[in-house]
Amino acid sequence: MPQSTLTVLIIIAAVLLLAVFIAAIALGIRAERRRRLAETLEKRRDDEVQYAFIINPSKPQAATQRLHIQEFCRSKGLNRIRFYDTQLDKDGRACALEALEDGADVVIAVGGDGTVRTVASAVSGTGHALGIIPIGTGNLFARNMGIPVDDIDAALTVATSHGSRLVDMGRLRLLDHPEDDHGHAFLIIAGIGFDAAMIDDTDPALKANISWLAYFVGGIKNLFAPKFRGNLTITSADGSTHSIKNLDFRTIMAGNCGQIPVFSLMPAASYDDGILDFEIIDTTGGILGWANLFGDVVHQTITGKPEQNPLSTNSTVEQVQGITAEITLEKPAKAQVDGDMLPETKHIRFSVDQRALIVRVPDTSTLKTAQVAAANATSDFAETTSILEPVK
Repeated sequence: MPQSTLTVLIIIAAVLLLAVFIAAIALGIRAERRRRLAETLEKRRDDEVQYAFIINPSKPQAATQRLHIQEFCRSKGLNRIRFYDTQLDKDGRACALEALEDGADVVIAVGGDGTVRTVASAVSGTGHALGIIPIGTGNLFARNMGIPVDDIDAALTVATSHGSRLVDMGRLRLLDHPEDDHGHAFLIIAGIGFDAAMIDDTDPALKANISWLAYFVGGIKNLFAPKFRGNLTITSADGSTHSIKNLDFRTIMAGNCGQIPVFSLMPAASYDDGILDFEIIDTTGGILGWANLFGDVVHQTITGKPEQNPLSTNSTVEQVQGITAEITLEKPAKAQVDGDMLPETKHIRFSVDQRALIVRVPDTSTLKTAQVAAANATSDFAETTSILEPVK
């Protein structure tokens, strides 16, 4: 056998062995996480209150999961449950408002990030808890909360037992659409410009098959689209304002959670710090600029810091924190909230409802109690946590 062929075979074998070793470590870590989660859930107390399950019937597994939920609740002795189906003319927010009016104590979103954010929009600020049963393609908010995305019984146990955390709720208001009666909620990331165009051009069927990777296809379609121009004003937590006029950019995003599968878009973003992380992105030089931008994202994912790759030459990523941001554009642009498209707009405002949403989570080791939310509750019910007695 020629020496060169032998060398190639040795390299291939070494790569395969390394891949097997890494896979074994990953499986071991996953098994350990499952074991710890099981131990944690065994200690939780079931909460026998009235539950409303808001379910997206368009999800392929929705019918099966509905039956599973009914059986799970029956086995736990949780008999006060009711289902509400989202429809084309009745989103999760409308269903959740109806459920609260019907006396629900805990509202549980059964679906993907879109269902979760619309249900959360109604539950936020009421003193009621939000549970999540993730059956979407991305389930990004559930992942950021540590809620199991591949074990429905574990997710149901979390949603129907004591243990909650206060999180912030982002809002995007279309200031040139007076027909909107509320700010559009987001729990992960909202944006205007390239990110929204990318999402809008993503094939739903492809997304159903390959999940979030489908967004790359939508992104390629918009690499050479014109830039956006407008005026931007950001208000910091101390009340000071910072304005930029005639700003050219590719996209402006506001983040409540910055982690997506594989990458960290906003390493400093925290879902319970009372502020939003704004990211202003621009590129020049065609493909070179986008390649530089990808390098920036990889760099901050590895370092865990909101900073650019020092080798970047044709991309800029400005990151700043604040409580509001207002953008006025020269021309209308597409906007999105947690992957849901909004009408084209020239004038928007990002804002944050600080620690207004109570979410049932598996890990309450750094629990924020429900007292803050209960103080502003619009109902006489407030969530019980592992620390507090029920607040009436």
